[in-house]
Amino acid sequence: MSRVSPTLASRVVRSFRAPSNCKTSNGTTSSLRIVRNTHSGPPPPPPPAFEGLRNGLAITASVGAIALFALYASDTRAGIHRLVTMPLMRTFLDAEEAHKFAIWCGKNGLVPEEHVQDDAVLQTEVWGKKVTNPVGLAAGFDKNAEAIDSLLGFGFGLVEIGSVTPQPQPGNPKPRMFRLTEDKAVINRYGFNSDGHATVEQRLKSRIRKWLYRNRNMLNPAAGAADLLPHPTQLPADVPNALKDGRLLGVNLGKNKTSAADSNEDYVNGVTRLGPYADYLVVNISSPNTPGLRALQRREPIQKLLEEVKHARDENLPHHPPLLVKIAPDLGDKELEDIAAVVQAAGIDGVIISNTTISRPVTLMSDRKVTTETGGLSGPPLHELSLSAVRKFYRLTNGKVPIVGCGGIHSADQAIAFAKAGASLVQLYSAMSYDGPGLIDEIKLDVARRLKTEGKTWMGIVGSDHDK
Repeated sequence: MSRVSPTLASRVVRSFRAPSNCKTSNGTTSSLRIVRNTHSGPPPPPPPAFEGLRNGLAITASVGAIALFALYASDTRAGIHRLVTMPLMRTFLDAEEAHKFAIWCGKNGLVPEEHVQDDAVLQTEVWGKKVTNPVGLAAGFDKNAEAIDSLLGFGFGLVEIGSVTPQPQPGNPKPRMFRLTEDKAVINRYGFNSDGHATVEQRLKSRIRKWLYRNRNMLNPAAGAADLLPHPTQLPADVPNALKDGRLLGVNLGKNKTSAADSNEDYVNGVTRLGPYADYLVVNISSPNTPGLRALQRREPIQKLLEEVKHARDENLPHHPPLLVKIAPDLGDKELEDIAAVVQAAGIDGVIISNTTISRPVTLMSDRKVTTETGGLSGPPLHELSLSAVRKFYRLTNGKVPIVGCGGIHSADQAIAFAKAGASLVQLYSAMSYDGPGLIDEIKLDVARRLKTEGKTWMGIVGSDHDK
């Protein structure tokens, strides 16, 4: 082992000698020098250029994250809508408040939209009109034509507004809409709450004016806003009132609560006033929430009604929109036979089967306090009842009257079942209030996948159950 030089050792000791005023505990002077840290204060700030770069990167990262999230959330398929948005709405808003909030968001463009094209196997043709997909939104969601374009943006092949009554009316007292959460169903007794013909017509006019102005270079480059009369007669022949290729806009007509029970004037006025803005019209005689309305489904009243509204359509609407009637699911076989006969005799273009039901299936799992509320039940518990009515009506008319199937559709299974039973188109509403707008794309993709697996198209399976 090498020895340390005495000279080197003494230098090391002297270098650590404490100051003369530093005493040890026994009063002797310490030989350890206290070395002060000359950098004991805060570290010096980074150069301004570095600080600016760091802040810039942080801002860029934040903006990028927000942009990516916005892009993600702008797609109806984003899971956040089903997993976060819809549960939050059900938790903090009652059923009607959530409905109003959804319409407000749609009206102001604060909703996602579909970013994929419809598969070719979903295309269908009805009333001489090609539709990119058969999945529609039933009447009752956008009662007053406030969010049409946002709803079409969800990916629906058809959107039906209404029911619209001639005069504004508030509907029934609140509460009037109830969730049956365990059944993913809804009971409502809205009672045709409506802004009335005049207000809805103005919204439809405004929508067309905006479209004409946006597309003025294609139509008339020299036209100014004042030259663009907000009337659908100015639309090119190949542009539907939905203002979107391959889509349809339906207008559902209702009756004021104060109107005479035996008067059809409300429906006739609706055809004349709102018909110009519709790709198809619906006469709603099946709401359970307007006293006496369902009595119009009896043979003599419905025959008189359909003759009058068809005459109004033929006399006043050059574009001749298809005329449909919406019926209840609670009809007996004889009532269905009468309606089928009258619809064919009057030359009505189609039926919507069905509206809500006043029955309460024993299979309901929700709280009895809710299931016993007065009103129409919609959602999955309605499915079998509506499907049975579709199957019977198709058979009664030999498939000659187009059917729009509606009732409890919440997956591809139900949509395909309706098609095979005889429905050319299908509609949903309640399911979207639980699963959000992504459900539409989910149903379409699943239907398309199954059709391609079987080597079929949507049009090819309509009524196929009756071929067996």
